[in-house]
Amino acid sequence: MSLAKINSMALNGIDGYIVTVELDISNGLPSFDIVGLPDPSVKESKERVKAALKNSNYICPVKRITVNLAPADKKKEGPSFDLPITVAILQASEQIKEPIPDDCAFLGEVSLDGKLRHINGVLPMIICAKENGIKKVFLPLDNAKEASVVDGVEIYGAESLVQIVKHLSGEESIEQTTTDIDELFRQFSEYKVDFADVKGQQSVKRAIEVAVAGNHNILMIGSPGSGKSMIAQRIPTILPSLTFEEALETTKIHSISGVLDSKVPLVTTRPFRSPHHTISAIGLIGGGTNPRPGEISIAHNGVLFLDELPEFQRNALEVLRQPLEDGEVSISRISASYTYPSNVLLAASMNPCKCGYYGDPNHECTCSPIQIQKYMGKISGPLLDRIDIHIEVPSVTYSDISSTKTEESSTEIKKRVEKARMVQLERYKDEGIYTNSQLSSSQLRKYCKLTPEINEILRSAFDSLGLSARAHDRILKVARTIADLEGEAEISISHIGEAIQYRSLDRKYWGV
Repeated sequence: MSLAKINSMALNGIDGYIVTVELDISNGLPSFDIVGLPDPSVKESKERVKAALKNSNYICPVKRITVNLAPADKKKEGPSFDLPITVAILQASEQIKEPIPDDCAFLGEVSLDGKLRHINGVLPMIICAKENGIKKVFLPLDNAKEASVVDGVEIYGAESLVQIVKHLSGEESIEQTTTDIDELFRQFSEYKVDFADVKGQQSVKRAIEVAVAGNHNILMIGSPGSGKSMIAQRIPTILPSLTFEEALETTKIHSISGVLDSKVPLVTTRPFRSPHHTISAIGLIGGGTNPRPGEISIAHNGVLFLDELPEFQRNALEVLRQPLEDGEVSISRISASYTYPSNVLLAASMNPCKCGYYGDPNHECTCSPIQIQKYMGKISGPLLDRIDIHIEVPSVTYSDISSTKTEESSTEIKKRVEKARMVQLERYKDEGIYTNSQLSSSQLRKYCKLTPEINEILRSAFDSLGLSARAHDRILKVARTIADLEGEAEISISHIGEAIQYRSLDRKYWGV
């Protein structure tokens, strides 16, 4: 036999697709060519493969070797084709005499000594394998646990090329890797932080609860040390628990990005991402020469926290606007287009001024009015309009810190949030949306009906605060969520009043 065909997989965005590794060995001048739009890391496979074969005591034929990665019109990236190319050589040169079934696939980077190394993006490729009838997948042992969360595909993790060959030759079997999904959720679904740790700040906790209940973006404004970051870190603890489908989708993104915890093969808690303010626009929304998900996609189904919001690059913040609105990031390149999901709850924090103490009763602000306006002006109006709730975070008093009063736990708050979310799921079951934050203009008129009295209050606020049309809609959405938390079918004056209070940056207070 001089021809071999081995199944493998590659990535296109966050989805996998089947790649057939076709290898031909023929007479002629010795050469090793890889075709089928390989990138440099794939082209370099030939050097790793030749060394791995030699150091594993196998023979790399001194002939003309041609490898085609089909389909040939899609660009192939990464070192995951090392293993299938190596196995194809061994089969074509009859060093593996047993036929390899068509329902088998191979993935993995091969080191020079024949060891198999961890690769990124395994989970979406295994999901693709299942959808295309692949029954068995051989890959590095370090990836086996992650791959085994997909039911219906037998996963065989190996430490070396030699193990793979012995298994295929029937000399020594590799044990199949399995994972108990229920046990994973039981073991890794607990959070290390809790809202019970936050002393005082009742008004802020209430705003956070409203934000989570309706999936509203929130901005916290307060002096340094007021607890903004501490509160933000606890937001995931009151979000509804991840479903298995959400966990799979989130894990796919983490796997591709290389941020998946090697000890936890499935993301079982809501992601919390807090990038530094020096991050670039590409780092935030994704992209690059070989496009990869950005922080907003890695935080998919969880929380993206931007601490010190005005310190972020202006262009980085501006590119967030569309992903926050659409719930996905679209990246176009000459060769292909990629779409990454970005359904996140945006939580941001900022100081009220450059020195951080404007309006603080305990510290004197050293900023001039012009400096304050310049600082606030770093955040564009269109971005602020996409943040439903602006809440002021007061400095914590000594009496709050020293209080022995037991604060409400995340579990108690989460119960109310889940109850409100269930109300929204039932209400919007025929609308194609899930939370109040997703309401369109026409849906607002349908589900947020106001009495003439409430309309007058809202009109007065609209005129006095100079609200935009989008801010007006945000107030209605937040009021709808507050009503849901209170178990009320209709929006009342108190609900609208509270929602208006959550637009701090729209008030004359900031026009210093």
